[in-house]
Amino acid sequence: MPLAFVAHDPLAGTLMLLALLWLSAKVGGELAVRLKLPAVTGELAVGLALTALHRVWSWFPEVAASPGAELLGGLGVVVLMFAVGLESTVPQMIKVGAASLRVAFVGVVAPMAAGLAGAWLLLPRGTPFVLDLFIGACLCATSIGISAQVLREKGAAESMEGRIIVGAAVVDDVLGLLVLVAVSGLVASSGLGPSGGSLGPELVRTLLLALGFLAAALTLGRLATPRLFRLASRFRGEQVLLPLGLGFAFLLAWLGSLAGLASIVGAYAAGLILEPAHIEDLERRERHTLEELVHPLVTVLSPLFFVLMGAKVDPTALFKPATLGFAILLAALGVIGKFVAGYAGGRGTRATVVGWGMVPRGEVGLIFVATGAQLQWDGVPLLSPEVQAGIIGALLLTTVAGPVGLGWVLRHKQPE
Repeated sequence: MPLAFVAHDPLAGTLMLLALLWLSAKVGGELAVRLKLPAVTGELAVGLALTALHRVWSWFPEVAASPGAELLGGLGVVVLMFAVGLESTVPQMIKVGAASLRVAFVGVVAPMAAGLAGAWLLLPRGTPFVLDLFIGACLCATSIGISAQVLREKGAAESMEGRIIVGAAVVDDVLGLLVLVAVSGLVASSGLGPSGGSLGPELVRTLLLALGFLAAALTLGRLATPRLFRLASRFRGEQVLLPLGLGFAFLLAWLGSLAGLASIVGAYAAGLILEPAHIEDLERRERHTLEELVHPLVTVLSPLFFVLMGAKVDPTALFKPATLGFAILLAALGVIGKFVAGYAGGRGTRATVVGWGMVPRGEVGLIFVATGAQLQWDGVPLLSPEVQAGIIGALLLTTVAGPVGLGWVLRHKQPE
């Protein structure tokens, strides 16, 4: 191939950036795993390091500015939320039990209140109240994947506490997404500024819209999908399940965005709707479950999202004393808020195990920040570089503290 063609290939720069992002993500994730930390912490740290290198050497690629990487990272987060939805079903959510429901409810309300208080104390006067609400929403999230891994390693996945944590995290995802949708819709529908109208009615309207979309998707979707996938099982072509599953997820993500919601809400709803009974014929024919087929895509695409999230953090903003102090206090409030939720499990459960199991925010919290980074208030981004860096720093600290605390309390068993 002529060198001149290579030099003028419009894809060449994007291919180099993607290679850099994927290789960096795997190196960062490996280092984190070797340090007994979740891989996502290493991927975020690598993104931050890449931006720092660009600041030092201007010739080094600015990875956060790549449209190709941004597109694949956006697809990664949609596929990730689809996979999270596939891990649970609507009947499972109904059967999680009173203890899980209590833990989930307290696990949203307490961190939300703590985040509101922390934002009110630390942010300058005159800061819009929706920013305080958004910071509280970011602390509502729970990353069940991280805690589930620790529970499996310690042989506690099938314990009462393990089942409560998993059940509460499933409900927690839905409640947290509703809070995120309500706050995001409030910003979008208030005229992009403080003069757009009263907060109360807008918040109620947006929340009702989100609930209406989820209710319609879960009811109509559960009625329609068995027939659609039964029809698809008659296809004679090979590898039908994955394209149809992704097409269904992207369709609901698009419909969710048309309804004024974040696309991740539609993708999550698609995962909840696609119950194993609806697609068992295709899964039997292809000898793989849909979860197994989606997993490699999540493995390939989601690290791009996390590296890009880290790359978008301003290193100079993150390491300012005020920003670090904000991150540490916000992380402490986030830990306390989720830890309190452990005591809602009731008698016969170890509250410390449940509490620490609910602490990690991980990828779910970062998805919330990515959504907030696209919002504007009064013509300027809702999240300043310092606030965005502080929230990500707090999420990182809780992501590290959660598995460390959970592992410690599981090693030191308390009497029932």
